[in-house]
Amino acid sequence: MKVKGVVLLARQEFVQEHFGQEAWETVLLALPVQDRELLERAIYAAAWYPFATGERLDKAIVEVLGGGDEDTFEEIGVRSARRSLGKEHRYFLKPGDPQAFMRQADIIYRFYYDTGYREYTETGPNSGVMTTYEAETFSVPDCLTVVGWYKEALGMCGAKGVEVVEEECRAKGGSCCRYRFRWEM
Repeated sequence: MKVKGVVLLARQEFVQEHFGQEAWETVLLALPVQDRELLERAIYAAAWYPFATGERLDKAIVEVLGGGDEDTFEEIGVRSARRSLGKEHRYFLKPGDPQAFMRQADIIYRFYYDTGYREYTETGPNSGVMTTYEAETFSVPDCLTVVGWYKEALGMCGAKGVEVVEEECRAKGGSCCRYRFRWEM
């Protein structure tokens, strides 16, 4: 499975912004040589990269900078949404209509991941359930970035007080990754 470079860039920018360039270099040193060499070159937002490299990068960030606290990845998801939806993917935003934004979940998913698919079902005017199926690889940090990304994206569409509950997670033994969303307008 592969992910878009924008996912890796969000992590790099988060580390550099919150901890500095030296911290990014320390994280890179904690990676296997092949990952380090890949990430030391320019990372292109629209290019595809191995999901496993991103997963090892996530683990290194948690170990080196996060003191084992994986909640850091929700903030990385927020950062990623601001970056991608403020630039190359801004056309996904539906100001004033969060449901219209969420109905694009599968299209958005395919911009970031190359296997699996995502479905969204409205459960009310300001709520719904999003489920990811058949992703070849998955991780707790990646799921946390999804939570942060969608919280921020919904806010960018005008939603207030966004709440997300991850009901099932493949990285925790589930058959899929399922998130329940609720917000105010």
